[in-house]
Amino acid sequence: MSEVLIPAANLYEKVRHVIPEVEWPVFADDAEEILRLKKEKNAVILAHNYQTPEIFHTVSDISGDSLALAREAVTVDADVIVLAGVHFMAETAKLLNPEKTVLIPDPLAGCSLAESITAEDVRTLKAQNPGVPVVTYVNTSAAVKAESDICCTSGNAVKVIESLGVDKVIMIPDEYLAKNIARETGVEIITWAGTCEVHEQFTPNDIHQIREDNPGVVVLAHPECPPEVVDVADHSGSTAQMSNFVSEKSPRQVALITECSMSDNVAVNHPDVDFVRPCNLCPHMKRNTLAKIRRSLETLTHEVTIEPDVAERARAAVERMLAV
Repeated sequence: MSEVLIPAANLYEKVRHVIPEVEWPVFADDAEEILRLKKEKNAVILAHNYQTPEIFHTVSDISGDSLALAREAVTVDADVIVLAGVHFMAETAKLLNPEKTVLIPDPLAGCSLAESITAEDVRTLKAQNPGVPVVTYVNTSAAVKAESDICCTSGNAVKVIESLGVDKVIMIPDEYLAKNIARETGVEIITWAGTCEVHEQFTPNDIHQIREDNPGVVVLAHPECPPEVVDVADHSGSTAQMSNFVSEKSPRQVALITECSMSDNVAVNHPDVDFVRPCNLCPHMKRNTLAKIRRSLETLTHEVTIEPDVAERARAAVERMLAV
């Protein structure tokens, strides 16, 4: 093997447990060029847990769930941020780094939750429930965040809600997340009928079948799943909490009831754990590819911008969350 290919071979070592060797040449050139471009452009790549392993493990600088990406975005020392995820995540990175160039490789990478509610909807909810604070899931547009009191993620929702010291909140837009969180706190929660197109597909029968086929398997469900799915799981938590569970408990066999790339990414660091993979794909997350990230860095597209008045109010809601 020539010296030119050695870096790509080193990158492949990170993902050899989840990407067949015969497939790696498809990714190698783009991965190497992305690493070069990051140095040239003084850029960093933030990758969500639902990105495919060749993105998540070989070219990203910061990876994690929505909360981790939001926290780490504040500390980024770079001129350019490429958000390998979906549009609302890129907006959040821009809110926290208004002077930096924030890029999203595919501007069509959206989110069913973000698309389920508008700023006008939030204003209507507030008019119907005067004085009730609005807790908004980060899976929303900047315009919706701007109408909110504070943001939350699936990992910190209980903490955020209880920090308000009130008896009632409006929690938008994920109905299932709100219902699952309501069972963990004494606060009354007014919900909105939004759902994640990935997690809403899971059913209790899916979990029963997984257990029947894999006796002794530990089932971890994301709280965006319907409450009846969470009820039959062993544990429920955000993607970061799922990953931490596997690291700390080292189950012999585990099923992560969430977007399927999550299992691949956690499996990279836990080759001795058997992952049962119920594969529900997020079509928006999968719009991101190494080729698109490379093109984004080469051309500095597609840049995320937010109207200043919206950005100021949305930033305040995100920063209140980060302060909790």
